[in-house]
Amino acid sequence: MLTCETSISTQTIKWKCVESKTESRRLHYGRFVVSPFKRGQVSTVGIAMRKASSEEVQGTSITRARFHGVVHEYSTIKGIKETIHDVSVNLKEIAPRSDSNDVKEAVSSVAGPKEVIAGDTSLPPSVEAVDSLQYVATITQPISVNIESKIEKDCGYRIENSNGCRDGEFPVDAVSTPVRNVNYSVHLFGSGKAMRETLFIEIWTNGSPTPDEAITEASKKLIDLSSPFLHVKLEDVSYSRGSQSYPASGGSSSQVYNVNELDKELPANTFIDQLELPARASNCLKKVDIHTIADLLNYSREDLPKIKSFGQKSVDQVSKALWNHFAIELPKN
Repeated sequence: MLTCETSISTQTIKWKCVESKTESRRLHYGRFVVSPFKRGQVSTVGIAMRKASSEEVQGTSITRARFHGVVHEYSTIKGIKETIHDVSVNLKEIAPRSDSNDVKEAVSSVAGPKEVIAGDTSLPPSVEAVDSLQYVATITQPISVNIESKIEKDCGYRIENSNGCRDGEFPVDAVSTPVRNVNYSVHLFGSGKAMRETLFIEIWTNGSPTPDEAITEASKKLIDLSSPFLHVKLEDVSYSRGSQSYPASGGSSSQVYNVNELDKELPANTFIDQLELPARASNCLKKVDIHTIADLLNYSREDLPKIKSFGQKSVDQVSKALWNHFAIELPKN
């Protein structure tokens, strides 16, 4: 069982891996506990970590494969059971593990008859196959097969267009998503004002990276994404209204504006999505280029029913939403 502990920033919040196991060659599991949090903080952290783990953690995959003497991805090679397309699909399933962000090249040179697996591929020193037994193809005759592959590190899915390929090189629709699943749960302890929350995170990966490496990388990604907000200066923030700009702080301007007066102007530039209208009414408005409150206020109660598929019920919905959200009434003719 893997156990590790570290302090986060200057708080007393700590994390520990309480369970770690390999369910199969390409399914690694880890369970982590992070504590203590104040009430309500666990949901914020848990949701962010689940998103970052699933979408921001990089994975390594084969992105291109070259077969000598082949002109089309649906071609066949005499002596190989699968078509070139099927071999490419199998190559996509290989899960390489790499410590480098550079593009790497690998070569599979196999003489048959033989069942070709990931372990038959000659990988660069910085790359290894998580599952060396991953099936690639079957050579049914005494021939030699050479496959050259490109290995890259990335996030998410990459769907390639094969139209521009030549010299037997074909793209592989890469799946660079090493995290298979992420769950989190909230547990309370203490009572009254001393009540705190504990965050439990469960994560499954394909072994590249391991669960503890994935959760560490996800944490770093979240910190990097939020770091720009740490350097925002109040004097750099301003409200815009027409051709005039109003600073957020009166200290950097000789004229101070009443915040309530600014608020009266803001709804005009607000998108109609803020009205939370039914989808039918919202779509009808957008079809005639009504995207903001300012656009909407160019129409009266008598004009709106002239919009295609926009009936009196929709007019009433718009009128009610305007009043409830911004205390504004539709203009009259």
